[in-house]
Amino acid sequence: MSADEIRGAALGTAPAPLSVLDLVTVGAGSTATDALRTSAALARFTEGRGFHRFWVAEHHSMPGVASSSPAVILAHLAAHTDRIRLGSGGVMLPNHAPLVIAEQFGTLEALAPGRIDLGLGRAPGTDGATAAALRRSDTLNEGADDFPQQLSELTRFLDDDFPDGHPYARIHAVPGPVQATSPGGVQSPHRPPIWLLGSSGFSAQLAGMLGLPFAFAHHFSAHNTIPALDLYRETFRPSEVLAEPYALIGVSALATDDEREAARQVRAAALNMVRLRTGRPGLFPDPEEAAKHEFTPMEEDFALSWTKNIVHGTAEEVRAGLDDLHKRTGADELMLTTHAHRGELRLRSYELIADAYGLPVA
Repeated sequence: MSADEIRGAALGTAPAPLSVLDLVTVGAGSTATDALRTSAALARFTEGRGFHRFWVAEHHSMPGVASSSPAVILAHLAAHTDRIRLGSGGVMLPNHAPLVIAEQFGTLEALAPGRIDLGLGRAPGTDGATAAALRRSDTLNEGADDFPQQLSELTRFLDDDFPDGHPYARIHAVPGPVQATSPGGVQSPHRPPIWLLGSSGFSAQLAGMLGLPFAFAHHFSAHNTIPALDLYRETFRPSEVLAEPYALIGVSALATDDEREAARQVRAAALNMVRLRTGRPGLFPDPEEAAKHEFTPMEEDFALSWTKNIVHGTAEEVRAGLDDLHKRTGADELMLTTHAHRGELRLRSYELIADAYGLPVA
């Protein structure tokens, strides 16, 4: 596996490669179909402007996030793009049997050869009750605690290299390398690179020890960003995948033509998160609804804490904020995630950021 599949190139005046994390946001008054059409348009647009990769993230039981099935969405995006890397940011491994993930991403690799990333997380991506329904188990901690073992099993399915005598030695993930060893087989042995995702030190340390690339969720765990990146770099051991550490961070960013519109959308994002954190998830609210909402003192404190980590404003303000964040963290890549009520605002944000950094126009 070439490190070029992992490392991107900074284009224009960007301080690092720029990528996209898309949550397929469904705003009030729109449908999942609308959101998925926006995602496809966004993938095409960012591909044309030189963004390095486009990831979608597994979430469940959240009306405003239509990304419960990353593999299905990625197959759709693969049909609408030609070059941009596509991947999961991430698939929550404890929710699934490793063989299922190996089969899904082997299929994606066959659909878009050399363009697929497999980002893995150990959180459920939802509340406890939904996680129990997904896993058919009430023992929710078991999945997180068993994450290293699940990761090892998934890697062996992807590489088709269980040792002789292992219970799974005669089981093969298809599409996959086994097809190259079958009579007349010409299947490529290539497989998607694995990334570990995290919002604390556990996955940072595990990624470092295994020599894997690491993606940190700065967009919802900003206070842990620098400690986690430091831990990843300190524990990193060179591997066949990487000779040196490579870490990206997810960043909430919204650029608008009018900074007042950015502030309105960020206020709506805060209301959306307040409802999610208090067990009342819904569609992404419009700014008018957010402006009328009477925040309690506790909600207001949370809203201020949440929005201070969203880089927002005019294109120049967002560029300055991203430059500063890169300088503070030393991240090897910035993965931008944009939350706005309307799809056209999300598209416009990426256009403004691309223009601010002078990214190429296809």
